[in-house]
Amino acid sequence: MAKYVLKRLIYIVLVFVALSIIIFFMYSAAPGDPARNEVFPLKGTLSNEAYEAMYQQVRARMGLDDPLPVRYWKWFRSLITLDLGVSTLYNKKVMDVIRVPLKNTVQMNLFVVFFGLLITIPLGIAMAVKRNTIFDRVIQVLTLVGVSIPSFVTALILIYFFAVKLRWFPVSGWQTPDLQNATPWMITKDRLWHMVLPVAILVLSSMASTTRYIRSAMVSALSMDYIKTARAKGLSEKAVIFSHAWRNALLPVVTLLIGWILSIFYGSIVVETMFGLNGMGNTFITALRNQDWAVGLGVQMFYVLLALASNLIIDLSFGIIDPRVRVNA
Repeated sequence: MAKYVLKRLIYIVLVFVALSIIIFFMYSAAPGDPARNEVFPLKGTLSNEAYEAMYQQVRARMGLDDPLPVRYWKWFRSLITLDLGVSTLYNKKVMDVIRVPLKNTVQMNLFVVFFGLLITIPLGIAMAVKRNTIFDRVIQVLTLVGVSIPSFVTALILIYFFAVKLRWFPVSGWQTPDLQNATPWMITKDRLWHMVLPVAILVLSSMASTTRYIRSAMVSALSMDYIKTARAKGLSEKAVIFSHAWRNALLPVVTLLIGWILSIFYGSIVVETMFGLNGMGNTFITALRNQDWAVGLGVQMFYVLLALASNLIIDLSFGIIDPRVRVNA
C-alpha cells in the first residue's frame, strides 16, 4: 500500500507542475497589464513623465520585463511557500484576500456535502430495492427533470418563491448588515439562515444525477449471483442490501461521489455570484473582471489542488475497498 500511495503522490506532483505551467502561461498571455492597473489611479495626480517612470518601476518590481520562464520560476517558488503575490485590486497579499472567502466556501460546501449524502445515498438504495415500483418511477422522473434544469434556473425559482414571494430567506450576503449587539448564538443562527437557499440550490442541482447513479450501481449489485446466494443462506434483507450489495456497489459510487464533491466547489461559483456571497467563486470572478491575475492564479491553483487531492482520495479509496487494486499497483 505504501508503494501504491508513493506512486500516486509522485504522479500528482508531476501533474500539478504541468498544470501550473499551462495555467501561468495562459494568464501571462491574457490581455491586460497588472502594472498599468496598479498605477492608473495616480494618473491624474502626476505628470506624464512621473507617471511613466512610476509605471516602469512597478513593472520592474513585478518582474514583468523578465523572460516568461524566469517569471514562471519566481512565481512557482513563491507558490510552494504559499506566497501568491500581491493583489492589484485589493493592494493586499493574495493569501489575505482569499483567506475569508476560502473559509466561507468550505463551510457552505460542507453543509452541501452532508445534506447531499444524507439524501442521495438512502434514496438511491431505496430506488434500487423498490425498482420498477411507483416510488422508483416517480423519483426517476423527478431526478430526470432535476438533471435537465441548470443550477441558475433552480436558483431563480427558489429565490422567486422563498425570498421574493414568501420572504422566508434573504437573497444576498452571509449575514444581516445591521446585526448589532448580537450574541454568538444569534450570529450563528443568522448565518445559517442566510445559507439555507444557497445550500438548497447546490444540493438540488447536484443530487439528481448522483441519485440515479447510486440506483444504477445498486441495481447492478443486487442482480449478482452472490446476492442470490446470500438470500439462499437465509440472511436478512437488511444484511443482503447493506453488507453485501452496497459494499460491492461502492467502487463505482466512490468515484462519482468524490467527483460530485469537487463539482460542488465549481458549481458554487454560480451560486456565490448570484447571491453576492464572499466566497472563492465570487472572488475568482471579481478578480477576472478586474484583471487581478495574482488572485485569479491563486484561486485557480486552489481548484487544481482540490481536483488532484480528490483524485488521490479516489485512488486510495479504490485501494481500501478493492484489495486487487493494491496488488496490481
